Amino acid sequence: MRRFSIIPRTLLIHRSSEFQWNGVQNYCDPSNLGSERRPGPLAMYRILVKEGKLQYDLYQEKVAFELEDLLRRLAQYEEDMKEYHFHLANWEKKRETERRRLVMEEAEVKQHGDGWQAINKHRNDLVKLKRWISRKRNEDIEPGVGKMVSYLNREKKLDSLVGRRPIAPPAPKGLYIYGSVGSGKTMLMDMFYTATEGIVKHRRRFHFHEAMLEIHEHMHKLWKNQVEEKSVQSVISTWIGKLPFDTKVKEWLAEEEKYKQEVQMKHILPAVADKFLVDWQADQGGARILCFDEIQTVDVFAIVALSGIVSRLLSTGTVLVATSNRAPEDLNQDGMQKDIFLKFVAKMTEHCQNILVGSEIDYRRLIAKCTIEQVHYFWPLDCRAITEFEKMWCKITNQSGGRIIPHTIPVMFGRMLEVPASCNGVARFTFDYLCGRPVGAADYIAVSKNYHTVFISDIPVMSMRIRDKARRFITLVDELYNHHCCLFCTAEASIDDLFQGTDEGTLFDLESFQFETETDDGKLRRDVLASGSMGSVAAPSKITSLLSGQEEMFAFRRAVSRLVEMQTPLYLEGVRGRCDYGLDV
Repeated sequence: MRRFSIIPRTLLIHRSSEFQWNGVQNYCDPSNLGSERRPGPLAMYRILVKEGKLQYDLYQEKVAFELEDLLRRLAQYEEDMKEYHFHLANWEKKRETERRRLVMEEAEVKQHGDGWQAINKHRNDLVKLKRWISRKRNEDIEPGVGKMVSYLNREKKLDSLVGRRPIAPPAPKGLYIYGSVGSGKTMLMDMFYTATEGIVKHRRRFHFHEAMLEIHEHMHKLWKNQVEEKSVQSVISTWIGKLPFDTKVKEWLAEEEKYKQEVQMKHILPAVADKFLVDWQADQGGARILCFDEIQTVDVFAIVALSGIVSRLLSTGTVLVATSNRAPEDLNQDGMQKDIFLKFVAKMTEHCQNILVGSEIDYRRLIAKCTIEQVHYFWPLDCRAITEFEKMWCKITNQSGGRIIPHTIPVMFGRMLEVPASCNGVARFTFDYLCGRPVGAADYIAVSKNYHTVFISDIPVMSMRIRDKARRFITLVDELYNHHCCLFCTAEASIDDLFQGTDEGTLFDLESFQFETETDDGKLRRDVLASGSMGSVAAPSKITSLLSGQEEMFAFRRAVSRLVEMQTPLYLEGVRGRCDYGLDV
């Protein structure tokens, strides 16, 4: 009988924040550690090495040490930021009160007719300004320049009356952890994220796909709200409508308020960033942590969005801990939006320490001897594999105790996904249903959140002929893995042979992920990835022959590595924590 000599060390901690601590308990029960406080990443790492659940790795220990040091500094930073946000809230309240007072004084002048000479002088100044701009630019005056002058003058007065915005305390440097597939980056980041509970109030953990979709959703909501609030009458219907002024004065006030909102919304990404980490219904004080897994720049939108969001968060004191396969300066292999990208890298370098997990070992694949109590990956597609797959489906659904029925689950932006067969947390699909249609990361996230066990049948060998389906399948594996789902499947070939090389050329024009909106539901964004070199890390030769771009190579190698780990006993132990009943997986 064969057994694991080394337990795979990557995501045995649950990726979803809802199950984060449950996953850690699969490693070690903190109640047995003699401390009320959860162990930090270094302590947890050393415990797991001592218990034989992890193999000691010098690079991993170094990262755990740096994360432990960051955790230690966060406790004081949390207190400093609480004090800062207290002063900031008072400053914002006082500034808004003074701003409204100034606007009301201007409205009083308009209402009673006093000071019309000053107003006419102001108008004459605007005429002169228009002429000056026309001479300089030889073009029409920018619409709203009068409001712009009023707004800037008012802001200048507010600076003298209330003072400048309070300065945030210096944030501890975050970490940007990079290295090859399976080297332990995500595991270490998740140990850190788990340890921050109870220390930092505002904290989020995102995988790349989920972060991009949430950014897009926030942008969509902001744009939608801006359209709904665009009319002057909608502004008047708020506090302005109750003021004792004539209609014309109220309209003037509404226009001034609208202009202020337009100035604030002109740069939408900072507005999105401000809502990205904090529950605005709750207390906003305290430090903020963003853990970002698999940071990458697959297309222009990713570069622009990440630059805008992350730069804003770092500038306002958020501590970033990120993982990637590449060093920051190597993220943009295609040279897209170079100026924006270089500013993004400079901002990350300023606020994060870059640290390499230098091991070239894929610990997920380092399994010398193993005992697999029951098979999860059935191949090839013959009668024996199909029969065993059907037996497993019957066994798991019987354990769930429910009826097998079709079901509909919410995705994003009001969309729904039909699930052909589901049963109390268990779902079944064909490969073509999930990967052969215009679906994407949003759909796969919805499946992963709603079902702890997923059955997928008829997975073909991936080649250039079905390259779009291949990319969708990789995204699907990423999300099932990130949410710690159990996967049963039938496939045409073994895991190592699933991504076959062909002589058809480079894999390109891959599906990245989906940005659905209410108006263009189902539209897929696509990117064309340039070719690159193989690098020094070994990969299965058949995968190498299929790919020439490093981004594609990383994606396929990661999928293979994760499919291997998803069959291991310790990974499956984490799946059982998601079930309300005893699941024998």
